[in-house]
Amino acid sequence: LCSFIATDIFTVKKEADVETALKVQLISTTALMIPATYGAAVWFLPAEFYLKQTVGTGTLTLNPWQAWVCVIMGAVGGLVIGLITEYYTSHSYQPVREVANSCKTGAATNMIYGIALGYKSAIIPVIVLALVVYGSFTLCDMYGVALAAIGFLTNLATGLTIDVYGPVCDNAGGIAEMAELDPSVREKTDALDAAGNTTAAIGKGFAIGSAALVSLALFGAFVTRIRHSSGDTVFQNGVNMLEPITFAFLIIGGMIPFAFAAMTMKSVGLAAMEMVMEVQRQFDEKPHLLDANPTERPDYDACIAISTKASLKEMVPPGAMVMLTPLLTGIIFGVSAVSGLLVGSLVASVQLAISMSNSGGAWDNAKKYIEKASPDSELKGKGSDIHKAAVVGDTVGDPFKDTSGPALNIVMKLMAVLSLVFADTFYAINDGTGLLALS
Repeated sequence: LCSFIATDIFTVKKEADVETALKVQLISTTALMIPATYGAAVWFLPAEFYLKQTVGTGTLTLNPWQAWVCVIMGAVGGLVIGLITEYYTSHSYQPVREVANSCKTGAATNMIYGIALGYKSAIIPVIVLALVVYGSFTLCDMYGVALAAIGFLTNLATGLTIDVYGPVCDNAGGIAEMAELDPSVREKTDALDAAGNTTAAIGKGFAIGSAALVSLALFGAFVTRIRHSSGDTVFQNGVNMLEPITFAFLIIGGMIPFAFAAMTMKSVGLAAMEMVMEVQRQFDEKPHLLDANPTERPDYDACIAISTKASLKEMVPPGAMVMLTPLLTGIIFGVSAVSGLLVGSLVASVQLAISMSNSGGAWDNAKKYIEKASPDSELKGKGSDIHKAAVVGDTVGDPFKDTSGPALNIVMKLMAVLSLVFADTFYAINDGTGLLALS
């Protein structure tokens, strides 16, 4: 139904309509989910049900209406985060145009503006997430947080649709360029790709928000599991962040996303350097590749092999770090240390993931905004020094928005899942104080 609205009612007749059609589809999906989820809550949930509190010994009495409100808070919160992401990554709005204008004075100012945009773009999404967590937890405890995470994913079909749209348009532009089609074709695919960068950023915003809520719900499950294993002697009144071991690992947990982002970004840089050297080697050995009508064929397989091998090889160290950190922490230092580690990594991952994804999207669209400009305009258009500065930002932005930013969702969820799975093991070692028994 929402696809019909986007394709037959708000049809795309000009370039500016592309983003509008995708936005209308996203908003209409969220609006339709409100009555749909209410019907599902009333139909599937009993008129009254009971849950034990995550913190304390009381029991909550809940009803379908409260569960529905938690889901709707997640759905509306996701929509708000999506719209804010669009504002900060689309060249239709002021922030990306400011980044484009900063390229007039070189790549350095472009980098400064792009990074600042990413940090600034995290403010409202984080506040929205905080409100969703507070509201859903107040209504239905950790069950409400889990329902809010489901709310973020209620319009998953539309989210995936607009997310996949970006790579399709990007590859269409690449095909048009390699096939040497008319430049007007490339202009159209660039316009579609610019909207695709924005929709991809919106999809990442939804994913980051849902990952944060899922991680928090898993953390609640970890605390509940430890309470069960200890016979309610540990974490009965929640996790005390003022315990020295907990606070120490809170700080360490906040470092994990930065270490992970550094490792993944460096991996992209190493693979890129290897790829550049391979391309240079082919140009040196086959100079006719640079001719207007080349008589030799490039060795595409060698370049593909470099990227494939690098993607597999370079993910081993960061993956091992994310998996081993909670396991070693729980075994050596105990469950209080794991609690601090999970909270610290969750808080830092959300901020870093949002800022990196939006900085990368903004740099990419700032470059496209400059490419649209005519040579006589202030931005000078494609091929100018301003455009070269924008290309530098786009190059840095690719690992930001396509590698490190989205991968931080996995950091949040994987650490929480592993901690939950091994919760009983952690408690079995010196009653949850670890091998060193520091707490």
